[in-house]
Amino acid sequence: MVPIFYKYEEYLRVEKAVSKNTLRAYMNDLKEFMNFIGSGMDAKNILPAHVREFIAVLMKGRRRSSVSRKLASVRTFFRFLEREGLIDVDPSEGILFPKKEKRIPNFLTISEAEKFVESPKENIPLSVRDRAILEVLYGCGLRVAELSGLNLDSVDLNAELIRVLGKGGKERIVPLGARAKEALVVYLLKERKFLEEKGRLIDNNALFLNYSGGRLTTRGIARLVKKYKVLAGLIKKVTPHVLRHTFATHLLEGGADLRAIQEMLGHSSLSTTQNYTHVSVDRLMEIYKKSHPRSGGGGEGV
Repeated sequence: MVPIFYKYEEYLRVEKAVSKNTLRAYMNDLKEFMNFIGSGMDAKNILPAHVREFIAVLMKGRRRSSVSRKLASVRTFFRFLEREGLIDVDPSEGILFPKKEKRIPNFLTISEAEKFVESPKENIPLSVRDRAILEVLYGCGLRVAELSGLNLDSVDLNAELIRVLGKGGKERIVPLGARAKEALVVYLLKERKFLEEKGRLIDNNALFLNYSGGRLTTRGIARLVKKYKVLAGLIKKVTPHVLRHTFATHLLEGGADLRAIQEMLGHSSLSTTQNYTHVSVDRLMEIYKKSHPRSGGGGEGV
C-alpha cells in the first residue's frame, strides 16, 4: 500500500490544500492505524471491527478530541480509497465520533490583555515589531500560522482590513483595529524599513520578519509570546491561541454577534464558535452573584 500513501499525501496537499501541520498529523494518524492493524493488510480486508477496536484502544489513554481527529484522518483516507475505486465500502462509515469534552477556553481579562500587548518596551530589540505582532494577535484573533503567513499585500491600511489565508486555503477578511493599525504603521516605517535599507531582506513579501530578514516562523512567534508573558508579569498560560480565545471572548462579552465572530475567526462550524458562550455565561453568573441582593453571593444591590 506504500504507493497509495504517496498518492493520498499528494491529494491532501494539492486537492484538499491542508496546512503542513494538518498534513503531518493526518499522515501520522494513518501510520498509527496501519501499524495497529498490520501494515501488510490489504485495504479491501479492513473491516469496521478493525476501526472500532482501534478507537477503543485509543479511548483508554487519549483525549476524546484527539481520538476524534484520528478517526477523521482514517475516514478521510478510506473515502479517498473509495473514490479511487480501491475499496468498495468504507469500513469507517457509520462509526460515531466520541463526544468531545466541553472545555472552556483559556483567556485573559481586558486589563491582562492590555498589559500584555503593551509589554514590549523601547529598550528591547525588535520591540516595535513585537508590539505589532501582539496587537494583531489580540486585535484580529489570528491563528499563529495565519499570522506567520501574512504578506505585505495582505494588509490594507486605508480600508483597515487584513486578508487572511486560513485552514484549507480558505480566505477571509478581518477588521484591523486602530491600535493594531497604528502598531503596524510604526513597524513598517521603522524596523522593517531598517532591515530593507541594511540589505538584509530575504523575503520581500513577508509582513513580519525575523532579525535575519526572513519570514518569522510560528515557532518564533510562540517564543516571543512566551517572553512577553513573563515581562508582563502574568501567571496565566499565554500562547498565540490563548490570545485568539481572548479576542473572541472579549468580542462576545462586548455584544458582538456570534455569526460575526465565526466569520472573523474563520470557523467552518458555528458549534466551534459556541465554545465561547460558556465563557460569557460564567462571566454573567459571576456578575450576577456579585451584584444581585438575592443571588446568595453577597450582593448589596442599589
